[in-house]
Amino acid sequence: SGYESASKDFVPNDLEVQVPGRVFLVTGGNSSIGKATALEIAKRGGTVHLVCRDQTRAEDARSEIIRESDNQNIFLHIVDLSDPKQIWKFVEKFKQEHKLNVLINNAGCMINKRELTEDGLEKNFATNTLGVYILTTGLIPVLEKEHDPRVITVSSGGMLVQKLNTDDLQSERTPFDGTMVYAQNKRQQVVLTERWAQGHPAIHFSSMHPGWADTPGVRKAMPGFHARFRDRLRSEAQGADTVLWLALSAAAAAQPNGRFFQDRKPVSTHLPLARTSSSLAEEEKFIEILQQLAQTFK
Repeated sequence: SGYESASKDFVPNDLEVQVPGRVFLVTGGNSSIGKATALEIAKRGGTVHLVCRDQTRAEDARSEIIRESDNQNIFLHIVDLSDPKQIWKFVEKFKQEHKLNVLINNAGCMINKRELTEDGLEKNFATNTLGVYILTTGLIPVLEKEHDPRVITVSSGGMLVQKLNTDDLQSERTPFDGTMVYAQNKRQQVVLTERWAQGHPAIHFSSMHPGWADTPGVRKAMPGFHARFRDRLRSEAQGADTVLWLALSAAAAAQPNGRFFQDRKPVSTHLPLARTSSSLAEEEKFIEILQQLAQTFK
């Protein structure tokens, strides 16, 4: 009922736009909210680059999007976003070959036991935080060349229970809780969005909570939650609504830079009395750690 209630305040024609000539990159665009987002952009004439990990599923999604939108300008890039070397390689190639108006950081993972990548990185952190950091910072120079550039990062309301923690970014020192690690990564994305907005005011940055949607990720990572609330979860299209609004509408571009959105409205990034705010020093330390870590894989 949350979406139905909120949608009563939506301006219907905000998404009645056509965007031929504008270029969008959607990570995790082969399923769920990412695919719903890519399809709606394609229907409006946008050029869409899908960045996905699984070749077969990605090709199936591309074919489906082309068929349903009658838009041939859908391109596929196979990149494992938990592998920083692959991301750097992709960024360098993309910069030379394409323009970009809108980056949508949608891909994410929630793994409930501590797993390491080949590079020895904790997999949730590698995908949700370091991967998003490398992809976004790498593509900022491309975005800055274009008219009305935007970056939207799909975070989660789960981040509200977490304060930025720079002392254990890869969950080495505390008992591993995948849900809390995911929530911490989502807090990190919100902090990154705020910092990028300050440093690159020509680009409109936003993060957002899609609402609790019935996605494969939720079904797999949070089976108890899914079983309990299955009948009350949002559809994937409802989860994608605010992503699309942030990516496409003129109204979104008029909002202050760096904010966190839910149901097309900016909302607070902290619960009352939760003490989840971080200091400038903590945020700078976090950015510095990411910068140094990212450079080691370049």
